[in-house]
Amino acid sequence: MKRALLYNLHMAKFHTRAAGMVLAAIAMFASVCASGQDSQHGRKYVPPPPPAHISVTVTKANNGKPVANAAVIFHPIKNGKDGGNMEIKTNREGIATLDIMPVGDTFRLQVVADGFQTFGEDYTIDSSVKEIEVKMKKPVAQQSIYSTPPGSPATTTDGSSSKPSGATPQQ
Repeated sequence: MKRALLYNLHMAKFHTRAAGMVLAAIAMFASVCASGQDSQHGRKYVPPPPPAHISVTVTKANNGKPVANAAVIFHPIKNGKDGGNMEIKTNREGIATLDIMPVGDTFRLQVVADGFQTFGEDYTIDSSVKEIEVKMKKPVAQQSIYSTPPGSPATTTDGSSSKPSGATPQQ
């Protein structure tokens, strides 16, 4: 009986020591984990810059009415090169919004709509809200080196003059 009592006493001390060692190991592990989050492998977490709210309003230049279903294309510019594109269609009010480009970025905006000239311009996001107004113009007649400018003698499609060869130019 005495032997059993000594054995139980010894086991109680062992369990107390083991429990203390386990608690010490858990405390040490927790402190290592907490300090390791700040500088894992010498790198610190840098949160991305906040995104800007970009709103593009597309209207007709002649009357100010909105242009619905126009393609508003964002081309992010990274290191002077086009970094791909993101296309959004305008709603009934002629508005397209984008909320993923960070403040400080530069992008090329392109707007394409049926029956209008294509619009394009570069912008830099300098604040958390960027509002852009685009006035779409109707296409104008194309100029060509092959067409006759007003006030000059008429020419044919092969480039020769339509006047008879004996005609003299008017002074």
